[in-house]
Formats: sequence, structure tokens, C-alpha cells
Amino acid sequence: MGYQVVAAQLARLSGALGTSDHASVVSITLFVALLCACIVLGHLLEENRWLNESITALIIGLCTGVVILMTTKGKSSHVLVFSEDLFFIYLLPPIIFNAGFQVKKKQFFRNFMTITLFGAVGTMMSFFTISLAAIAIFSRMNIGTLDVSDFLAIGAIFSATDSVCTLQVLNQDETPFLYSLVFGEGVVNDATSVVLFNALQNFDPNQIDAIVILKFLGNFCYLFVSSTFLGVFDWIA
Repeated sequence: MGYQVVAAQLARLSGALGTSDHASVVSITLFVALLCACIVLGHLLEENRWLNESITALIIGLCTGVVILMTTKGKSSHVLVFSEDLFFIYLLPPIIFNAGFQVKKKQFFRNFMTITLFGAVGTMMSFFTISLAAIAIFSRMNIGTLDVSDFLAIGAIFSATDSVCTLQVLNQDETPFLYSLVFGEGVVNDATSVVLFNALQNFDPNQIDAIVILKFLGNFCYLFVSSTFLGVFDWIA
């Protein structure tokens, strides 16, 4: 009797694993097929005036999502579970490397001060503006119980702008100055937002004094400077 119970449990477990593996294979196959379709169609429509690679990817993604929702009758909104570790460790570094490798470095470093002004100082201004606006709006809407650290985190997240669509419209050969400014601002803006968000993780708003503020600024400067030197050293090497 005990052997029958164990055999039944093993059979049920193997069946569940088989179903899970089949779903994973289907999801990954669909993801790769969509990625290949985006690359091929984006290349074919490269000279088109109204459509480019980013618009093509958006249209394909929207149509695929509608088909999935219609076939599953609204029960499933996704077929591939997003993994943060997979994205940040394996997918994001090649994307950043490719973008940095293709940019014209002379234009980038020639306008480095302007890029830093827009990317770092502009991000800090957006951070304070969004944080104060979030405090004012959320207090009037009575949405849950949020403390100061939550509002600061909201400001750090929403101060990061996405310049991918803008870069898709611009041509690096026709407008090198504007392209370098937009690309550099996007890179510095994202880096500043990430460093600012990480620095806020160790910030306690309930005990604000001069020492806490100095520690926060020191942590922010340490992360920002060390990340910059690490990137420069890797570029030189």
C-alpha cells in the first residue's frame, strides 16, 4: 500500500514537471519567434518613413497580447514569466555593450559636461519634483499608508526616462550632436536613478539629522563615482 502511494505521488510529480517543461518550451519558442520577427521586419522597414524597428516591435507585441487574451478568454495575460535576474545579468549587459560600442565616442566625450548636466542634475531636479508632487497628490487621494521613503522611491523610479524611442527616430550620421546628447543623457539618467534608488534603501527618513544626510550623500557619491570609474576602467582595458 505504501509503495502504491509513493508511486502515485511520483507519477503526479512527473506529470506536473512535464506540463511545466512543455509550457516553458512553448513560451521560450514564442518569445524567440517574436524576437526574430521584430528583427526581420524592423530591418525590412528600415527605410520606411512612418514605421521603424521600435514601432514594429510595439505593434507585434500588442497584437500578440490581444491574441493570447482572446484565445485564453482573459484568463492568462502572459505566457512567459519575467525573471529579473535573467534580464539584469544576461540580457541587459549585451544591450548596453552594443549601444556603447556603436556610439561615436568623440562626440560623447566632447559633450560630456552637457550630458552630465542634463543626466545627473536634471535627474535630481526631477527626483525632488516628482517626490514632492507624489506627497501632495497621494495625501489628497488617501491611498494607503505611505511614508517618506516610499515617496522618495517613487521619485527615484519615475525620474528615469526612456530615450529608446527618441534614439530610434534620430539618425546618428545626420544629427551626431543631438544623438550623442540624447544617448548620453539617457545613460547618465538611468545610472543616476539606479544609484539614487540603491542609496535610498539604506536611508531612514524617521531619523533625519545632519549625520544621516551626510551618510546618504556619501553613499550616493560613492556608488556614482565607483560605478563611473569601473566603467571607464573597463572601457580602457
